[in-house]
Amino acid sequence: MSAPAAAASLDRVAVIGGGFMGSGIAEALARAGIDVTVVDVSEQALDAARAGISMSLNRAVAGSKLDAAQAAAALARITTSTSMEAARDADLAIEAAPESLELKLDIFRRLDELLGPEAIIASNTSSIPIAELASATGRAERVLGLHFFSPAAVMKLVEIVVALDTSDQTVATAKAFAERIGKTAIHTKDRSGFVVNMLLVPYLMAAVRMYEDGFASREDIDTGMKLGCGHPMGPLALCDFIGLDVLYAVCDSLYEEFKQPEYAPPPLLKRMVASGRLGRKSGKGFYEY
Repeated sequence: MSAPAAAASLDRVAVIGGGFMGSGIAEALARAGIDVTVVDVSEQALDAARAGISMSLNRAVAGSKLDAAQAAAALARITTSTSMEAARDADLAIEAAPESLELKLDIFRRLDELLGPEAIIASNTSSIPIAELASATGRAERVLGLHFFSPAAVMKLVEIVVALDTSDQTVATAKAFAERIGKTAIHTKDRSGFVVNMLLVPYLMAAVRMYEDGFASREDIDTGMKLGCGHPMGPLALCDFIGLDVLYAVCDSLYEEFKQPEYAPPPLLKRMVASGRLGRKSGKGFYEY
């Protein structure tokens, strides 16, 4: 196969999945002057994505991070569709669907059939092996992870996850692209959790277990880490912000790969997810919103 397109040519990007992360990634790209198409399964989901992006841009204007003209221009760069066909001309497709292996594999198969031969396919997965997703395509050298952090329009980090068959040129293109949109890229091998979640998840799960055991109140746990360690947010509030269902999926993936007890999701987390207490997005987690 020919070499992937240079970073400067990644001017048409498709984001597959318009949820909190997908819409945030789309906003980050649009703010950087890149045309982006958001694909999701329903108009309702896309309406929510558009509303969330508009609200975020308005906050940026109110906080003097953007002016009104810049916000309007960013919003105009974003188109939406319920058809995967809308991604056909993309130079880069970023999958940002829920953490379901079966769903992601299906998306990768469809993108591989649809996109041009030089297009790059990336996943925003928090934990699923990139090599496994690449196996659903015929372009494994052009598949990698681009793991953004929440909120994607604000957070400066992107993890570039390099799978076994990812080419050096694809990695270089992804790094240049991340820099183009104002992010700092770090490289990580294709192991579950990558760099940040492999370090973060044991810390968060220790806080959940501490709360579950009645060792300290949720407020004291969070205040302790904020004032004692200088963290901007306590661990239980951060769990709610990330989404307890997302964390549970990441824990499962980490535990499956490493079989170390610090990665296992505590029983309380499982029961909270089963009860629909998913954190901020559901209005209730360790705290009420």
